[in-house]
Amino acid sequence: MATPVWFVELIKKAFPNRFAVARLTRWPLIGSLMQHWLAEGDDLIYLTRDHVISIYQTLDAPESMVLPSQVVDYFIDKASYHWIMNFCICREAEKCQNYPRDLGCLFLGEAASRINPKLGRHVSKEEALEHVRRCREAGLVHLIGRNKLDTVWLGVGPGDRLLTICNCCPCCCLWRVLPYVAPAIGEQVHRMPGVTVTVGEGCTGCGTCTQDVCFVDAIHLVEGRAVISDACRGCGRCVSICPEGAIRITISNEQLVDEIIQRISSVVDVT
Repeated sequence: MATPVWFVELIKKAFPNRFAVARLTRWPLIGSLMQHWLAEGDDLIYLTRDHVISIYQTLDAPESMVLPSQVVDYFIDKASYHWIMNFCICREAEKCQNYPRDLGCLFLGEAASRINPKLGRHVSKEEALEHVRRCREAGLVHLIGRNKLDTVWLGVGPGDRLLTICNCCPCCCLWRVLPYVAPAIGEQVHRMPGVTVTVGEGCTGCGTCTQDVCFVDAIHLVEGRAVISDACRGCGRCVSICPEGAIRITISNEQLVDEIIQRISSVVDVT
């Protein structure tokens, strides 16, 4: 049964406690129960922002450039049903002052048709494409894939018929809990394969990239220089914010888009 509005309001009130809940998942019993209930079968990928990629791997023509947003556009084109939330529950719960609260998640596939109509609206393919374009222009980062948590809080299913496209800001995103959550849960949220993030010689150690920029707290200053850990999910926000242009993202796999599409299609059917 679709989630009623009163339950969504309850989730908003509880949202600021998400870090405490994340820490509880490190207790083995609690972690295994939470993974089974909220994360079993998940596969989520942060998509690097198109404009921060330093080197595009191209095929024979400029229009063949590897652009991560092509993954989102592909699934919008293939989906039989498109649903936009009226709000981002994360930004609404945190009363976000930095990014638009009305740019909510986009859900694709048959299960999206069962979402409570008071929470959003059924849209056309063209409206869905315009929505994600606005999200990118606002500086939000796409997180795409199968997310069991969404089937639970929205009260819809089956999970293999619901594709989530979150539009995340660094200040309010739910997945800021990744540094605190049990590894078995955190490992289901990935960076794009073939993406490399590096800090160049131009780094002055100003610390700008460490100030609430990274979703997963993967950047720290070590001996006066920014160092990026393996926790990095490759979103590219650090590239945008670096005043010296010292951080670079490169893509080494020209088949990246096709591989991600195949990977997501293996766990979610949106047609």
